[in-house]
Amino acid sequence: MKKELIQEPEGRRSFLKNSLMVSLGFMGLKYFSGASVFAGSLPEVYEKYGPLLDDPKGIFNLPKGFSYKIISQAGEAMDDGFLSPGRNDAMAAFKGNDGKVIVIRNHEISSDDLENGPFGKDNSKLQQLASSDIYDRGYGKNPSLGGTTTFLFNEDTQEIEYQYLSLAGTIRNCAGGPTPWNSWLTCEETFESKLDGVNEHNHGYVFEVPATETASLAKPVALKAMGRFNHEAVAVDPDSGFIYLTEDRGDGLIYRFIPKEPGNLTAGGKLQALSLKEAPGFDTRNWDSQKIQLGDRHEVQWIDLEDTDPEEDDLRIRGFNLGAARFARGEGMWYGNNEVYFACTNGGKAKQGQVFRYIASQEEKKGNEDAGGYLELFAEPNDKEILRACDNLTVAPWGDLILCEDNSRPRLIGITPEGKIYHLGLNVGYKSELTGACFSPSGKTLFVNIQHAGLTLAITGPWHG
Repeated sequence: MKKELIQEPEGRRSFLKNSLMVSLGFMGLKYFSGASVFAGSLPEVYEKYGPLLDDPKGIFNLPKGFSYKIISQAGEAMDDGFLSPGRNDAMAAFKGNDGKVIVIRNHEISSDDLENGPFGKDNSKLQQLASSDIYDRGYGKNPSLGGTTTFLFNEDTQEIEYQYLSLAGTIRNCAGGPTPWNSWLTCEETFESKLDGVNEHNHGYVFEVPATETASLAKPVALKAMGRFNHEAVAVDPDSGFIYLTEDRGDGLIYRFIPKEPGNLTAGGKLQALSLKEAPGFDTRNWDSQKIQLGDRHEVQWIDLEDTDPEEDDLRIRGFNLGAARFARGEGMWYGNNEVYFACTNGGKAKQGQVFRYIASQEEKKGNEDAGGYLELFAEPNDKEILRACDNLTVAPWGDLILCEDNSRPRLIGITPEGKIYHLGLNVGYKSELTGACFSPSGKTLFVNIQHAGLTLAITGPWHG
């Protein structure tokens, strides 16, 4: 990794450790999906922690010995005077001082969703913000209500010590990704325009939020060179500094951003789209037929894109016409063990989800902009009993992959490195997807959101029992 990427060595060590665990988790996922697809029968559910028990409160079922605590609720007053926003989405946990945990949390809020915004139902608290602190004030009448919050969590007391608004004025902050330099890249899943007369600025960008214990708002700078489209998630290769991005569209692309200055994203860079070298314009979705097979590796080339900050939502269409590959709603993405993994929520014949991995070549990892790597279909279960629209994901420090499902009765599903699947949790209290699963650096606490209820839970238990 280049030295200019390293600002906090401990943060980088934690990042690389977690990345390795992600890769181990996906090894298990590949084993599991291979068994289900080729053996002709479903594997039995592995009761690693035992069966799920009914929650007396009727909110979240967990195995024996585990418990959850609601640590944050939408609408409660935060320490900076704003209200905790709703529609909690993707999160990442970072190591703080004295064993504390810094968690940055997205909020997938649209501009007209006053019930879930941080400024109150009448937006009266908007006046507390200086114009420079908010990306889109909406002419003071219709401010953009998405963004991020940050909270400092004490694992000894299982309490939030304080929480605050850390990015303001964006729209539908869905997923994102951590960087090796201890920040969170949060992505707008929208393409709203200033031409509608409601917004002061265009939307559909990536923003950077530092992981800091100091309660402050991040400078709201749209990283326009990283493209304007329906963003979902990102993953950073710490060796090259290249950034990979997903697009939440049924005909979306996979992108690569090459920064001019690795670690300094405001300096700009070049955006490209993934293409299969032997089959330009390839459709990876497998909706009509099994065009891409499990385990097969395909050589990738990257296509330069022009007009990456367009006025029309056509970047993916122009990219496809140039030979880029198509994907079925690219969502969660993570860097691990020198590879990039990403999920496509609607991929596969049954439209229940796919997992791909991208393996960068050694020349690409050295920063060669002309070099590509290899794409592999890693998993495609095609059975909702195994997988129902996986979205956010994380990996435990001991290697198990944890998936959040996106449906009205979602589960937390675990997969061991050996490929055994188990049920870790079930949302029984609300018709809402689960989002943002991530472990504290110590591995003691699993954070997860019940999105539509605006709840953040901290789950503890005998993880190693």
